[in-house]
Amino acid sequence: MGANVSAGVSEMDPPMKPGLGDIPESCVALVLMYLDPPEICKLARLNRAFQGASSADFIWESKLPPNFLYIMEKVFDEETLAKFRKKDVYARLCRPNPFDNNTKELWLDKSSGDVSVSISSKALRITGIDDRRYWNHISTEETRFQTVAYLQQIWWLEVNGEFEFQFPAGTYSIFFRLQLGRSSKRMGRRICNSKHVHGWNIKPVSFQLTTADGQHAVTQCYLDSPGNWVHYHAGDFVVQNTNALMKIKFSLTQIDCTHTKGGLCVDCVFIYPKVSGKS
Repeated sequence: MGANVSAGVSEMDPPMKPGLGDIPESCVALVLMYLDPPEICKLARLNRAFQGASSADFIWESKLPPNFLYIMEKVFDEETLAKFRKKDVYARLCRPNPFDNNTKELWLDKSSGDVSVSISSKALRITGIDDRRYWNHISTEETRFQTVAYLQQIWWLEVNGEFEFQFPAGTYSIFFRLQLGRSSKRMGRRICNSKHVHGWNIKPVSFQLTTADGQHAVTQCYLDSPGNWVHYHAGDFVVQNTNALMKIKFSLTQIDCTHTKGGLCVDCVFIYPKVSGKS
């Protein structure tokens, strides 16, 4: 009676085929190491095996810049350094991380892990910045740093900066983020006051870049597009040794004293990997 009847799988049922969940985490991790971070995060949603494998330290250490320990010491405190796994470190570094008293920010590109830096106007040496007849620091929502330097009028324009950092090897571009006119909001709408804008169509401004190892670049152009933030390219530099500090100096000048110029907002300086361009 009831021969060969079982509550389980009968001898006639075909064997179950293995699925993605049967792949060992160690094997999954080896595959994930060859993918970009966004792809790894997508595959982590498939099942527990992929989720567990996606957190392996050796995967995320391969995505971090080769000098990530130097970068971590720049932007993290000791407690964060001790408790974070490599995946957490990567995620944190992909967000803007302030350092040097909140006058600079550093972040990684989410896909490539390339390093970018922004330097606020308060970290630049601006001739006459302490004289309210010429310059003011104004608050705005259109910057990463809460305030920008606003030039009302001056004869001698000179903005200098320098930065020393251990960049990963590669080519980098420097941009000044500038705007002619002073923007604000009225009734919820963005408006731009061009009252003080003058003198920029007479002579070009000069952007210069020099490095401690002898690289040099000079660019000249007229400032234009009132009411719009523009990235003005100052030059490129090449880093060959990831483990060495690179000191760079950059400047924006218009020192022809035959005329005044004004109505300029200086937000910050960006340093981008050349392959990433600017955002």
